[in-house]
Amino acid sequence: MNNLELSKPHEEIKPFDRDREGTTQGFVTSNPKMLRIMDIARRVAQTDVPILILGESGVGKDVLASYIHRHSDRAHGPFVRVNCAALPAELLESELFGYEQGAFTAADRSKPGKFELADNGTVFLDEIGEMSPHLQAKLLHVLQDGEFSRLGARWPIKVNVRILAATNRKLQEAVLRGEFRNDLYFRLNVITLDIPPLRERRGDILLLCKYFLEKYRKKYASSVQAFPQDLLEACVWYDWPGNVRQLENIVKRQLILPDGDIISELRSPRRQVPIQCEPSLKEIGGRAAEEAEKNVVLTVLQQTGWNRKESARRLHISYKAFRNKLKRWQLSRECPKWQAGAQIRVN
Repeated sequence: MNNLELSKPHEEIKPFDRDREGTTQGFVTSNPKMLRIMDIARRVAQTDVPILILGESGVGKDVLASYIHRHSDRAHGPFVRVNCAALPAELLESELFGYEQGAFTAADRSKPGKFELADNGTVFLDEIGEMSPHLQAKLLHVLQDGEFSRLGARWPIKVNVRILAATNRKLQEAVLRGEFRNDLYFRLNVITLDIPPLRERRGDILLLCKYFLEKYRKKYASSVQAFPQDLLEACVWYDWPGNVRQLENIVKRQLILPDGDIISELRSPRRQVPIQCEPSLKEIGGRAAEEAEKNVVLTVLQQTGWNRKESARRLHISYKAFRNKLKRWQLSRECPKWQAGAQIRVN
């Protein structure tokens, strides 16, 4: 790994346009897959349909969501971010939908929720895979009808919001396990943008090092003008389980404590264990068996005109057990398909 440097010109960093305050409008990248994601994001920003953003923690899902908002017709409206994993379900419900005075003991006055605050703008639901089934049902109602009710309210509220959602979970598997509503998944999954982890776009590492060096050097009054060659080599070969967020923190630490031993940390084998393991043969077999079972059930339901009792009889299973399966899979006549036919997926 010879002659690594951070002196490449800005034309390698695409897109790298800045707003009036000088903040980054998009990703610092030269990776073809990332550039394609940014191009599609710019084009679909005008469509106003829901977008599902996938990717590991720290890859920049919030950056992409903000980029989509800024390139949409709602750019002059509010951009409201909600972390669905940060609050318990009861607090998250009041945070999203608000409440009326007297709705509960501590409600001494009415409070608008995030959806009201985001009217004519965008709501970004980060970590949506952690949302409770009850809130998933209320969110589905917002997507379908554009309205919701505050806690303790007698009348619904109409809102005009665009919903962007993000998760680091595999939602398709969560649907199969009954942890995420099938109908909500397909409502959100009109367009999917899957951001690759940093280890799959190592060509961006030096660009990011340069960008963060320039961004934070003045803020921390650092005397560091450039990174040592061996540190750059260690950065390029490290697997970055925390992705861009972890790299950003490493750059900050180098600027503040340039005498620290970051290189040994990056080269430590125990820090480079893959963050995801391949599923076991047993897990693969179990998933395949359940998928095959669902396909058989769906076929019989279609043959019987969705007569559940007749379908259970043909499958030699009790009616109660049959209903439990349909409930667990969230399989209904209104949403019988398990493949989202016309979705757009980038990965």
